[in-house]
Amino acid sequence: MRLLACPVCGAPLAAEPGDAGLRCPAGHAFDRARQGHVTLLPPGHAPPSGDSAAMVADRVAFLAAGHYAGVTRALGDAVVAGDDGPPGALLDLGGGTGQHLAGVLDRLPDAVGVVLDSSRYAARRAAGAHPRALAVVADAWARLPVRDAAVDRVLVVFAPRNGPEIARVLRPGGRLVVVTPAADHLAELVGPLGLLRVDPEKARRLAATLEPHLRPDVASGRRERLGLHRTAVTTLIGMGPHARHLAPGELAAAVARLPERTAVTVSVDVSTWTRAG
Repeated sequence: MRLLACPVCGAPLAAEPGDAGLRCPAGHAFDRARQGHVTLLPPGHAPPSGDSAAMVADRVAFLAAGHYAGVTRALGDAVVAGDDGPPGALLDLGGGTGQHLAGVLDRLPDAVGVVLDSSRYAARRAAGAHPRALAVVADAWARLPVRDAAVDRVLVVFAPRNGPEIARVLRPGGRLVVVTPAADHLAELVGPLGLLRVDPEKARRLAATLEPHLRPDVASGRRERLGLHRTAVTTLIGMGPHARHLAPGELAAAVARLPERTAVTVSVDVSTWTRAG
């Protein structure tokens, strides 16, 4: 996988003998952790705070149950769309446990992927998500440890977007696929659980961060209703940003007041952006 670049000097990284880690021609070396991931941060650089171990455990449980399988399919549909042939190299920014990337790679037998996340707990899980994916701990807001014009698709699912860096690592004609929550996403839980509401300016803010660097292509939406048991609701809330704003006891009490099974709307927008040139 010749996609990665040294976070110190920017030179290409190659696997060391025995797949023990990565090294650039200048000798900067990065060991592979026992769990299988690699941390690619410049010396002294700490990534932003990522998902905690508890949040990652909830994400694993919720996604493994298949509740967001429809989101993964919609993502995959957008990734494979187009007449430029199947993509061969994918970068999942803020990819968490790698579940969505793994689902996309299953549809692309010749492709490889990188999951990049700031959480070492997520990277540990992502390291085993798919045999053709590598998990990397890095800062998505800094220069990405990825070579110029090296990837065919960048995926961003419910995660931040660094427009200039995404444009740099995409090949000319390569595409970014973004999945964001729509206005009615999890609408049935917002009031009863005191959740954060989707910013009505989200689409405008997305365009503002990307349009100087990428051209908007197509957009679509996916909406479905899930019947979620209280346990699934708890893991759903625990795996996302809402978990940082609710005390555990407060969440447990609110979930206990829900019916045993609640109909919940999953509603997302999927947009594709193309690098010109």
